[in-house]
Amino acid sequence: MSPLPFVTYDVFTTTPYTGNPLAIVEQAGALTTAQMQSMAREFNLSETIFVQPPDNPDHTAKVRIFFPTAEIPFAGHPTIGCAIHLATQRNSGADWDDLITLEEVAGLVPVTISSRAGQIRAEFTAPQLPVPLGGDTSAELIGKALGLSAGQIGYGSHVPRVWKAGPDFLFVPLAGPHALAAAKPTGTAWAELTRNTNESVFLYTPAGDHGFRTRMFAPDHGMPEDPATGSASAIFAAQLLAGGNLAPQGTTSFTLTQGVEMGRPSEIGLSVDCAEGKLTAIRIAGSAVPVMSGQITPPSAA
Repeated sequence: MSPLPFVTYDVFTTTPYTGNPLAIVEQAGALTTAQMQSMAREFNLSETIFVQPPDNPDHTAKVRIFFPTAEIPFAGHPTIGCAIHLATQRNSGADWDDLITLEEVAGLVPVTISSRAGQIRAEFTAPQLPVPLGGDTSAELIGKALGLSAGQIGYGSHVPRVWKAGPDFLFVPLAGPHALAAAKPTGTAWAELTRNTNESVFLYTPAGDHGFRTRMFAPDHGMPEDPATGSASAIFAAQLLAGGNLAPQGTTSFTLTQGVEMGRPSEIGLSVDCAEGKLTAIRIAGSAVPVMSGQITPPSAA
């Protein structure tokens, strides 16, 4: 098979070498699942997105998203980065607006993109609303798994919970930035926690009136830590509703800062619509900047 073009972007940032790196492989319609998985493993980034012709010609592209270890139905930073890349291919000048519609495994994802004075920002509405899942979310087990005390787990009305909307995450509130900075997956307790709840763990603590500092660990998926997790940030809306942070009617907006401890700070915009105390829409916004481009030769098909 001939080499395919690829680009990399840093997502949820306006500054190269920060944010969350993403590989975008174009002209990927002929690739098998095994080939895409091997290529994602070769890039070895948290996620790689493959751009294919859409099933519906009214849409922009069909995409498939892979961890280094597995395919996933939806992810935020590939959605933002890929949409910005596709929009910049068909627009020029400093100021423009566009709509990119991506067919993802989790569903159809429309992404609005705006460029103002060369600064590009994209926003999408999450294709699914979160639903709760079970598992052992005791503060004692979570504390041991993160190298923290049980007293550092939770604050106010915020307690650990597992939520799913395509991917699923264990959301863990922490009592302050010191606990957030100190947290790390630890030994057999981590293995027990992820076996009983989820292999992806999203930590958060308040940062101002409308902000949170966050971290996300998923070592079993090939990501010791993720600099920016758009899908978890969208599902986080359910955790915020349960914790009493959302207006029961109308829109509440937040800024989530992730990746600081990794030296790759990222900024994610989260807007949540509620009606009568229930989630009705979740939107994620952010920027992305190109870093590399080249060609990659796919492995032989099995």
